Parts: sequence; C-alpha cells; structure tokens
Amino acid sequence: MGFDDADAGPGCQPGAGTSPGTLGAVPDAQGPPTGLREEQGGPLAIPGLQTFARSGIPLPELSSLKKTSWVASTYYAEGLPFSLVQQVSVQFFTAAGASLPTIGLLSLLGLPWNLKFFWSPLIDLFGHKKRWLVFLEGLLGIAALLLVWPAQTLDLGLAFRMFALMAVLSATHDMSVDGYYIQTLTAAQQAGYSGLRVAAYRVAMLVGNGALVILAGWVSWEACFVSAAVMLWGLAFWHRKILPQPIPGSTPRGQRWRMVRDAISTYWGQNHIFWALAFVLLFRAGDALMFAMVTPFLNHLGYGLVARGILMGSVGTLTGIGGSILGGIFISRWGLRRSLFPLTFIQSVAILAYAWLSWSGPGLFWVGTVVAFEQAAAGLGTAVLMVFLMQRCRPGFEATHFAIGSALMSLASTVAGSYSGFLVRDLGFTLFFLLAFLVAIPGILLAFFMPAGLFHETDTP
Repeated sequence: MGFDDADAGPGCQPGAGTSPGTLGAVPDAQGPPTGLREEQGGPLAIPGLQTFARSGIPLPELSSLKKTSWVASTYYAEGLPFSLVQQVSVQFFTAAGASLPTIGLLSLLGLPWNLKFFWSPLIDLFGHKKRWLVFLEGLLGIAALLLVWPAQTLDLGLAFRMFALMAVLSATHDMSVDGYYIQTLTAAQQAGYSGLRVAAYRVAMLVGNGALVILAGWVSWEACFVSAAVMLWGLAFWHRKILPQPIPGSTPRGQRWRMVRDAISTYWGQNHIFWALAFVLLFRAGDALMFAMVTPFLNHLGYGLVARGILMGSVGTLTGIGGSILGGIFISRWGLRRSLFPLTFIQSVAILAYAWLSWSGPGLFWVGTVVAFEQAAAGLGTAVLMVFLMQRCRPGFEATHFAIGSALMSLASTVAGSYSGFLVRDLGFTLFFLLAFLVAIPGILLAFFMPAGLFHETDTP
C-alpha cells in the first residue's frame, strides 16, 4: 500500500461543479464558478487594470502565483494530519513498545475517511467552506498539541483517543478543502492545478513520516507534536489571511439533497458494478495487510525512529511518487485495460520482497532497496486505482462517485490492517508476508478477467 492510499490524498480531477471527497457538492445554478470576484482579489481588482482590460489586449492572469500558493498550502494542510494519524501514530506506538495486535488495530483510525460521506452534506448545507477550513485547522492544531500529554506519560489509550479525534477532524477538513477548491476555481483551473495538489499532499506526508519522525528520534515526541501543532496553526492563520471568499452557490438545499440521492443511485446502477466493487475492495487487501506491519517489522530488525523516518518517510515516499508518475505514463500510453493486470501483478509481487527480508535478514542496503522497490510498486498500483476509480465517475457526479469508490477501497485497507498484528503474533513475520501475498491473489485474478465493458472506449491507445 502506498503512503497515501487512494483516499489519502486528492483523487479524481473534479468536474461538473462537484467536489472530490465531498458527497453532495453541487454546481451553482448559474453554472460553474468563473473564478474570484473582482472585489475579492481577482486580477481586475488591482487598481489601474480595469482600463488595460477594456483596451482589448488580453489580460494576463496576475493572480496565478497567489492561487498556486493557496492551492499548495491547503493540500499540504490536508496531507499533514492524515500523515500524523495514519503513519506517525504507528511510529509512536511502535516506539512506545505497544504489542503487535495493538499496532495493527491502529488501522481502525482510517474509519472516519471510510465513512465521511455520511456527514459530508453538512459541509455543503451549512456554514461557509473557508470558515470550515480555517476553523478545522485550528482544531487540528489543538489535537496535535494534546498529543504531548500521552507522549509524556506513554498513555497509549489516551493517545489512541487523541489520534481518533484528529482522524474525524482531518476527514472533515478534507471535505472542506476539496469543496473550497471547487467553489473557488473554474473547471480549467481545477484541472491545471491537480498535479500541484498531489505534490503538496505528498510533501506533507514526507514531512510527517519523515521529518517529524526524525525529530522525534533526535529530540522527543513532545517536540514532534508541538511542531505539528505550530505548523497547523500557522496554516490556519495563513489561510484566514490569503484565501479569497468563494462564490456562493445558489442551489436550494432541497435540490441539493435530491442530487445526493441521484448521485448514489447512479453509482450503484452502473454496468458491471459488482465486478468493479469486488476489484476496488480486493485490489489492495494484501498490500494493506502487509504495510500495516512494516514499521514494527523494521523495528524488529533493529532500525530506530531516525532510520525508519529516513527509510519510510524519505526514501519510501520519494520512490512512491516516482512509481505513481511512471504508472501514469504507462497507463496513458497503453490504456487502463492493457495496464491493469501487469501493474497489479507488480504491486502484489513486491510483497514477497518483505518475506525475503524476513527470511534472510540482510543489511541496510537491501532493506532500503526493498522499501524503495515496494513503495515504487505501490505507486504503480496507486496510478491504476486512481484511473479505475475515475472511470467509475459519471458526468455531473464525479466527486461523489469518486468519494464512494475511494471510501470502499480504504475500508478494505482498514479491515485488513486491523487483523495484521494478530496474524504476525501467531505466524511470525515471514509467514505473515507470504499470507499477505496470498490475500493479494484474488485482486490479481480480477485484474486479469475484468470484463471489457468496464473500460471506456477511449481507453484504447
């Protein structure tokens, strides 16, 4: 499983006025937003530019740098708490000497992302998305600071509750960020900034599972969580100052609820939907089972916090990014249908590399090589899954359909990961990794036998 797991990060490119990860986000009744109002920071709000615009000469996009900065910072703010909950929590519990079953149960912290579409309409129906975003970042900073308390006492029960609170806040924050992005930018701008969103999210994970974990090893866990809190509060202050007011939608609330129901019904009514759902649920089951125990495994091999931060947070994240890029290139050249089986196979076979590590016990070079290879393979899988989920999105409901698919995918990861610690305790690491590969085989078979009707005609290169 990659460090971002399909839901963990921005997914499908939004369209038709909908918001990725926000169930029920709907287009404005007057059409998609056209950008910032002039009086709210659009290019024409700058004194003297109105006359230049009336001259007939094309007006350059002078606010692009500002847009770039807030798009990058909001998605960095989305990725950082996710990394704290899903990655740093495992590092903390491992360093505190928690049992393997307890560490595996940390996968249950993913449930808020699995279930967020149940309360996502609240973001659309009530309040202001900028206010939601800034308010939640402030609360996330408080939650990060509260982790200093269990860090001092090594109260793992309290730490779990704090991380669970952060998970709920983070999942809700994700929806407000995605909704704000859609409400503020035009469709063309949304597509243009999609790569920046992913890059900013990945940088946040590099900081979380890399820099903050290394800081915990060099200084203390208290320093790690205080630094995270300061970053989140800084982001809240920055966003309160820099984020322009989005253009408010005018769709009546009753119509929004009807669109929510229509979005759900159209998703479940697609052709071959049960094949698609089976693949989404099983595609990363083996990888999720394996990855939940990678941190304890590296600890078992004798690698401490700093080494794990470098191996997993830095080397692993960077090679995962490279794998995602390579997978996207491969799919764009050969099409999803032809790419599905080989990339799924590579992702699953990489699990066996950890079984070899456990059996042979090699030195640092081979450990680093396996981590890099597995994360690159997981990046290939991420590219496959993103495109597969996007092809399940239907016009007018892209974001809601993507949110449903990604929630189902991450639900499988949550369930598989929660059992991982018990299996390692009973089987040992070598047999556990072999079992994880066996769990991945159904996903490989589904990729090979997938009906052709599931793929878009334009997918053929």
